[in-house]
Amino acid sequence: MTKTKAFVEAARLRTLPLSVAGIITGTGLAVARGHFNWKICVLALLTTVGFQVLSNFANDYGDGVKGTDNKDRVGPQRALQSGVVTPSEMKKAIAITIGITLLIAILLIYVSFGSQNFLYSLVFFFLGIASVVAAIKYTVGKSAYGYNGFGDVFVFLFFGFLSVAGSYFLYTKSLDWTVFLPAASIGLLSTGVLNLNNMRDEESDAASGKNTLVVKIGGKAAKKYHYTILILSLVLFLLFAVDQSFYIYQYVFFLAFVPVFFHLSAVRENRNPKTLDPELKKLALSTFLLSLLFLAAQCM
Repeated sequence: MTKTKAFVEAARLRTLPLSVAGIITGTGLAVARGHFNWKICVLALLTTVGFQVLSNFANDYGDGVKGTDNKDRVGPQRALQSGVVTPSEMKKAIAITIGITLLIAILLIYVSFGSQNFLYSLVFFFLGIASVVAAIKYTVGKSAYGYNGFGDVFVFLFFGFLSVAGSYFLYTKSLDWTVFLPAASIGLLSTGVLNLNNMRDEESDAASGKNTLVVKIGGKAAKKYHYTILILSLVLFLLFAVDQSFYIYQYVFFLAFVPVFFHLSAVRENRNPKTLDPELKKLALSTFLLSLLFLAAQCM
């Protein structure tokens, strides 16, 4: 494996569709209420991709230096684990990614708020800094929250509330409680992807001291937790649709939950968590499809 290929693998491009699902959903909410700005859309997508790549690099580094990524790990081999990329090289990549992403984020804030809404700009700048800290502290450092069972909470908040409600606010400069229904739905689906990843890696995580929620509650309880959050995500989206008096064609988003039901069946029947890796892609792409169908319905 070449160094370039190792960094591309470390960026984990397959995680990017899930990362932008919240932005697409927030855009759909804004479009439904008569707000859209293509510059905000593009910059928000680029910012989110930047934060996701940063998180992936930091995860590779944190798990690599802690020895969590070892021969017992089930998923794809990581950059540090392979030995092709050194810890110092990954730290440089993390620093560069932070710089580029924050520059894009600052441009996004300026395009959205200009120079007249300093308070909004300040709030979103600090949210950007918080996103950087959250991306790094997931696996890096002695107090890494991913090693203490709090990863699910942060994924729910950042992939759900911040991504959906935050992007909606960038367009509209306003918020109302109904926005948090689809935001919570996307957050729960994203949390489901993390839970699935942790179910797959339960044995190796436990052996290396990575106390994810799955390690803490056990595989059987993790399955019940998985069913609950995914079904709740559907209920929340349906509640939003009913509250907003969707036309029948706008319920097209429900099609994205069809593969989710098949996914739940596969998880229920699974007896070897190490074989769950293909389900990660299925759930992540279903979430991405949900956001696209929702946006499309709002544009009709």
